[in-house]
Amino acid sequence: MMATKAETAMLETRSLRMAYGRRVLWTGLDMSVKSGRMVALTGPSGSGKSTLLGCLGLLERPTAGEILLDGRELSGLSATGARRLRRDSLGYLFQNYALVENATIAQNLNVALKARGRRGAQGQQAMEEALEKVGLAGRQREQVSRLSGGEQQRVAVARLLVKQPRLVLADEPTGALDRFNAELVAGLLRAMADDGACVVMATHNDSVRDQCDETVPVDAYTG
Repeated sequence: MMATKAETAMLETRSLRMAYGRRVLWTGLDMSVKSGRMVALTGPSGSGKSTLLGCLGLLERPTAGEILLDGRELSGLSATGARRLRRDSLGYLFQNYALVENATIAQNLNVALKARGRRGAQGQQAMEEALEKVGLAGRQREQVSRLSGGEQQRVAVARLLVKQPRLVLADEPTGALDRFNAELVAGLLRAMADDGACVVMATHNDSVRDQCDETVPVDAYTG
């Protein structure tokens, strides 16, 4: 049976700065996200929301400052340590879904199940429960390339549900979706936060933002 609570986590940034030459995206950015909270990153296009998510996910390095998870400073991790942290503790939800399109739904979810060491009957049950939650029950064998955009994003959410990451980073996860799918995806992310995950989401959608516990206006930290 799927766990109902994610492991607790505490994400912090301290005096975070990102600059490309003379262009400063943001500076002095302090943020704290506790387990069970969902935070919206807001600001106009180009303000650095996606870049901030990339830094939090150890895909980019900030120019200065610290990123801590449970008090552990992350920017000094080795490449192996960063990969291990992404595998064990982080989950991503991208606007372009980041699925293997020529594979089935089950094959996409199995990648996350293996990362968590969940195989056999336990893994199968976790997959079935996740697909039921996203409204895709019984469709494991369908190829991802034949799904609509909204269905693909729901598969991406199911991948998060089976992985059960402590920290979820979502980059405009509803930006390309119709209202029904946008509300469903936002509701599932809200549920993951309620189950104990830290959820940090970049969004332009006011209704999605209103489901968050707090808002961080990234453009307020422009240098």
